[in-house]
Amino acid sequence: MIAQKRKIELLQKLIPVAAAAGEAIMDVYRQGVSVTDKSDGSPVTEADRRAEKIILAGLKEHAPDIPVVSEENAESHGLSPSAAYFLVDPLDGTREFIKQDGKGEFTVNIGLIENREAVFGVLYAPALDRMFSGLVGKGAFEGDVKLSSGRESIQDRVAVASVSHRDEKTENWLNQHQISKTRGIGSSLKFCLLATGDADVYPRFGPTMEWDTAAGHAILNAAGGRVETPDGQPFLYGKPDYRNTAFIAWANTDRDAI
Repeated sequence: MIAQKRKIELLQKLIPVAAAAGEAIMDVYRQGVSVTDKSDGSPVTEADRRAEKIILAGLKEHAPDIPVVSEENAESHGLSPSAAYFLVDPLDGTREFIKQDGKGEFTVNIGLIENREAVFGVLYAPALDRMFSGLVGKGAFEGDVKLSSGRESIQDRVAVASVSHRDEKTENWLNQHQISKTRGIGSSLKFCLLATGDADVYPRFGPTMEWDTAAGHAILNAAGGRVETPDGQPFLYGKPDYRNTAFIAWANTDRDAI
């Protein structure tokens, strides 16, 4: 187990690392985005590579003893999950980044997994200049403002869903739970809308990887929310190939009211 004091110190040290990665991303964004395809057909840009270089250097400086699994470092995908490890997505929402539609729905994600659970995260949306952080046992924050997930009213529940990966299973789940109000948003900002109390539930049945969710999941946990499998079991990390199964993310609200 990593001592809570050290986790607090690491979290504070990694916030400026995420900010620096975000600055590099915006430099590429302003210059114009050039896209290539990875072996799996997903897009990658120079912004992904620059941001990852900054993040990996920061993690090597501040936590050289903790392994790192990063989306853009294919070699790290072969590592066996350890008791504690970082999950990094240097540019989550690459498709939204490429669109350059002015919405700014892309993020820098740094999450820490301990004993298969998401325990802290730093998540930065550089185009929106919104910095989120969270540590289970300490709380979640946007900047210096402490977050409290969930809304007082249980009427007119709002679901948040993927922009680029909306699927039939998600639509069926929303219909079964009689949720008609949805907000589409890209990247792991969906978790942050739950953490800030701007939405109530995020059902996800489409494919994701652990580095896509770890930081946002930890922030939501720290704000009082939770992430579960569709049958209500804990959503844990260290899965084969770091590939996620389906999940439902909840704000700090009465699930049975939905």
